[in-house]
Amino acid sequence: MIIDTDNPKMEKIVQFVKYCLVGVLNTLVTFGVIYLCKSFLGLNLYVSNALGYICGVINSFLCNKSWVFQSKGGYGREAAKFLLGFFLCYALQLWVVWMLTESPFGKFEFLIAGIVVSGYGIATVFGNVIYTLANFIYNRLVTFK
Repeated sequence: MIIDTDNPKMEKIVQFVKYCLVGVLNTLVTFGVIYLCKSFLGLNLYVSNALGYICGVINSFLCNKSWVFQSKGGYGREAAKFLLGFFLCYALQLWVVWMLTESPFGKFEFLIAGIVVSGYGIATVFGNVIYTLANFIYNRLVTFK
């Protein structure tokens, strides 16, 4: 199947799919660095966690700049905008999770096949979807425009 990249709507869809693939790679990088630092280097778990997330954010910026949005802008200015977007979208995600968890919706918990399903867990998934969409839009319209 050939994708018509001259179609602006299709271009946005392809760009969003690439953005999501970078998100999967970021998760692997983050967890990989955490595991490496904690298990092989014997670093403190909080130091390992911080290093993992730093590496994930750096990977995210570089992949989004070069592959997803193919930006030719300056690294410093775009990195600053990227970090601002990360924190803004994270705050939005945290607010959504908090609002849903503190509502009556967030007060349930049950077991399905040995897995705990809770209002907090569902709120976290919903918050992650909100973060992904908001951060994609922010990066498309602000960071890498």
